[in-house]
Amino acid sequence: MSDLSLLALIGVLSISCQWLAWRIKLPAILPLLVCGLLIGPTLGWLNPDEVFDQLLFPLVSLAVAVILFEGSLTLKFDEIRGHGRMVTNLVSVGMLVTWVTIGVATHFLMGWEWELSALFGALVVVTGPTVIQPMIRSIRPINKLANILRWEGIIIDPLGALLAVLVYEFIIASQDVAFLHAMQAFAKTIGIGFFFGWAAAKLLGLALGRGWFPHYLQNVATLTIVLGVFALSNAIQHESGLLTVTVMGMAMANTKNLNLDEILEFKETLSVLLISALFIILAARLDFVQFDALGVPSIILLAFILFIVRPLAVWLSAIGTELRFKDKLLLSWIAPRGIVAAAVSALFALKMEQSGWEGADSIVPLVFVVIMTTVVLQSLTAKPLARLLGLIEPPARGFLIFGANQMARAVAKSLKEHDIAVRLADTNWENIRMARMDNLPVYFGNPASEHASNNIDLTGIGRLLVMSPYKQLNPLVSVYYQDWFGSHKVHGLNSGESDFRASHQLSESYKTTLNLFGESITYSKLASLHFQGAKMKSTPITENFSFEDYQQQYGARTVPMFALDEQKKVHIFTTERDLKPMPGWLIIAMISPEKDGEPQNSSN
Repeated sequence: MSDLSLLALIGVLSISCQWLAWRIKLPAILPLLVCGLLIGPTLGWLNPDEVFDQLLFPLVSLAVAVILFEGSLTLKFDEIRGHGRMVTNLVSVGMLVTWVTIGVATHFLMGWEWELSALFGALVVVTGPTVIQPMIRSIRPINKLANILRWEGIIIDPLGALLAVLVYEFIIASQDVAFLHAMQAFAKTIGIGFFFGWAAAKLLGLALGRGWFPHYLQNVATLTIVLGVFALSNAIQHESGLLTVTVMGMAMANTKNLNLDEILEFKETLSVLLISALFIILAARLDFVQFDALGVPSIILLAFILFIVRPLAVWLSAIGTELRFKDKLLLSWIAPRGIVAAAVSALFALKMEQSGWEGADSIVPLVFVVIMTTVVLQSLTAKPLARLLGLIEPPARGFLIFGANQMARAVAKSLKEHDIAVRLADTNWENIRMARMDNLPVYFGNPASEHASNNIDLTGIGRLLVMSPYKQLNPLVSVYYQDWFGSHKVHGLNSGESDFRASHQLSESYKTTLNLFGESITYSKLASLHFQGAKMKSTPITENFSFEDYQQQYGARTVPMFALDEQKKVHIFTTERDLKPMPGWLIIAMISPEKDGEPQNSSN
């Protein structure tokens, strides 16, 4: 097979693995690694060292630099303090405990030198959002624990990468030199990495904030500058580039009034492409002999990581918190390793192999064993454990509402008043700001983006209401969440498009969702009614006031939206469902004012 054909094969397999992971609701890292092992050591189709030759090391280096920069862009220091003591402890005390205990255990169990053991410990402290989020969606732990796991993964991703880079820099600086010279080289690397990273972040932030680049060049310019700073830093001080781009991303993430949403979305897309191809290539370099060579000590080490290290980190981090024993037990079992561990370990191993470091070729197989074991084992067992402990969230009956406009906010407030979980998502910052003032949970950005899949909190939420005026985004969001929630749990307002061409431009799966509140109810109509003074009202149905009486009394002035039955289950009025609320139910509707006064049978 020619090199060109192999490159095309890697691209096709990368997308196929991502699609498969999306369909079976598993972290993409698993099918990617399995695919790499299949076409590499199993079938012998791909030998990356022959195909890429001298380009392998530079390509992996640049790819990891982009991955670390993209990951560090998500770290905002105020968010660490804003997500509770347990999260703060896990990403500080817990991370250090994990690093030290794994490093010590690796030294004694595997017989590695202290430097390699410390590096391995630093590489496997990271969980990461791309592996933890699919697991949380599958397990559905109670809200408190879901938030702890989610934010631990998001925050520890760049912090763990920074720790691994620092450990690696120290190892390289101390190779074959006296301790004093090693500390001087290490200090120089740290100084250059932090200075160049901070300076590059400030200059790029200034350029983006003042519009020095046209809009269509911002993403490409950012990528080019990141790679340029990485290369320049390495040229000035050997191996300082990874630290530089990590610090650069963190500094930009914490720069006030700097909008990084589009850059993040571009970097996420690029990272998906790089990670997919990178994992297949790296897995294809492995040899099953390497796994056999790890032997029984690796199994003991793996058990130590699962049953000793993680529980120890969780229990120490939980000191002073209100977590119960069973809460800590579940948290102790969920810590799958992910992208940063695999990508960075492969790069460091490559560099150390080239430097002639004995035992460096064992790092990647051991890291991959930890990744595959933690993801597979915990994916299969965490949900039964959560169910046994009584920590499964009740059926998700809340609503994600796409649109945070005035009308959507009124609907969300009326649902929230009846203890129905809601979350508003919008790409308009002013709408989000007003929703926050109304004390409504929000997500700022496109809810169908990769960033949303890793960061949006959907605890208790299992249905989507599309109530935005964005005709281009509405179909995308609807189709995206049909796969997430199920097609019967996605509802949108009729677009009002009546001409033949417009109706046939929409996918059939999207058109089936245009059933919210009735065929004649469009976004424009609801917005107009709200502007004219229509209010959300909750009206009880009783033995003496039936739904027929309700319809007769309010007539055309009412747009029934929801009905709450006696079990507080929410039923939606749609074009496909002829709801007949019974006595004991509650009708939530938008009701237009009457000149002679409001009906006496309604109550706020």
